[in-house]
Amino acid sequence: MTTTLQPSLTRARRRRTAVPYLLLAPALVTFGVFKAYPVVDSLLLSFTAGSGAAARPAGLANYRRLLDDPLFWTALRNTAEILVVQVPLMLGLALLMAVGINSALVRWRAVWRLGVFMPAVTGLVATGVIFAFLLDSQRGAVNRLLDAIGLPAVDWFGEPFWARMAVVLVLTWHYTGYNAVIYLAGLQGVPKELYEAAMVDGAGPLRRFTAVTVPALRPVLLFTVVLSTIGTLQLFDEPYVLTGGGPDNATLTVSMYLYQNGFRYFDFGYASAIAYALTLLVSVLGAVQMRLMGEREK
Repeated sequence: MTTTLQPSLTRARRRRTAVPYLLLAPALVTFGVFKAYPVVDSLLLSFTAGSGAAARPAGLANYRRLLDDPLFWTALRNTAEILVVQVPLMLGLALLMAVGINSALVRWRAVWRLGVFMPAVTGLVATGVIFAFLLDSQRGAVNRLLDAIGLPAVDWFGEPFWARMAVVLVLTWHYTGYNAVIYLAGLQGVPKELYEAAMVDGAGPLRRFTAVTVPALRPVLLFTVVLSTIGTLQLFDEPYVLTGGGPDNATLTVSMYLYQNGFRYFDFGYASAIAYALTLLVSVLGAVQMRLMGEREK
């Protein structure tokens, strides 16, 4: 009797063990086909030259070309300049906005929260098109406003400096509210007793902000800094729609240069090398930021 039941118990146990893998199979297959395979294939592609049937092994030629390509370094410098200006500006405004909305003096917080978050739900291409009209040097509303208050008009898309500032302006408008909502959620978790104790000790609003709010939000600040840095390094939509990388490649970003090589010149091997160089840069900067801010948290 025992020997008869043993195979049945073993089969039932195997079926129970297989059920989780069967349930995971669709997700694993989808991940393998649409995520893992393209990543591996693009890595292999970065060691080739030519395209299609004419592709041939090229070793490290694409990466050596990358180091000697002045246009790649121009794109990297443009991306870095936008990053250094835009990320601190955006996150600083977002933090001040969140603190203001979280104030006990503010009513209808849900309405304010919805209002500041609305730009984030606007499509990136639509945002670029809207600001292209607003910043038009001839008929744009921004230059008309500057003229109304006695300031000279700005050639937003004709001067390299102002073209980069236009990209910074669009990014700040689009993402500040998104980060403000994240900070606002973090502020909800700060115990009120900390502020009350600081007030008892005679701390003013600025001292409470630097001694209580900022340290309490450090994990959230780390999250937004890393996320914003990664997003800016991958910047594509806004400069592509606003300026097309001009004038004179002043707003050409690394992602735009990757796109040009891959889908305009069909140099997929070199485009893949650019993609992996960007991936390495993002990984290193993210690790450095997490290490530095993590050490400060300790």
